[in-house]
Amino acid sequence: MKLPFLEGIAMGLLLSVMIGPVFFALIQHSIAHGFRQATFMAAGILISDTCYVLLAHFGSAWLASTLVFESVLGLGGGLVLMVFGVISFIKGNQQRPNSGGIVSTSISKRKGFFKGLGLNGINPFVLLFWISLAGLLNGRRDFSEYDRWLYYSALLATVFSFDVLKAYAATFLSVFITPNLLQKLNRMVGLVLMVYGLRLVYRALKIDLL
Repeated sequence: MKLPFLEGIAMGLLLSVMIGPVFFALIQHSIAHGFRQATFMAAGILISDTCYVLLAHFGSAWLASTLVFESVLGLGGGLVLMVFGVISFIKGNQQRPNSGGIVSTSISKRKGFFKGLGLNGINPFVLLFWISLAGLLNGRRDFSEYDRWLYYSALLATVFSFDVLKAYAATFLSVFITPNLLQKLNRMVGLVLMVYGLRLVYRALKIDLL
């Protein structure tokens, strides 16, 4: 097995254990709506990452040197994350009928897909990570163009596989989930998203003031 493939898997494993707003949202989505819907959310995350890989790989030199781009990305992404957080928090405060811990599967798969695509896509740290990684890989003399894409493919496949595994593992918790606990989970996810959003806005404004 080629070294770039193994290195890509290793980086994918590292990313898979990192906890961020998308992690909480994926777990909450799986518990609330079931494994199948959560796999579509994971697919949305994968497509978002793939688009960022293409953007970062072909434009890493220009993007990495553009401070204004980083500032605008952080401000816009932070505000959108805060909106997602407020919506999730408000939903957590709404009364839900007693379902006896049974998850609801009424949400469409398309909605789950776009939720994953949107949450991952508007997080500027995701794009900044891919830009940094692309710059690192482009600077490696021992990697050919084929090796770089082999690395990216292994990394993306590993992250997607573990996202699906997380969603599957979360479904086992659904039997313990009551409507009241689900409300608290929604509020927690909302708070996490709002905190991340505020942090991004603060960093973006700090960059502007420099």
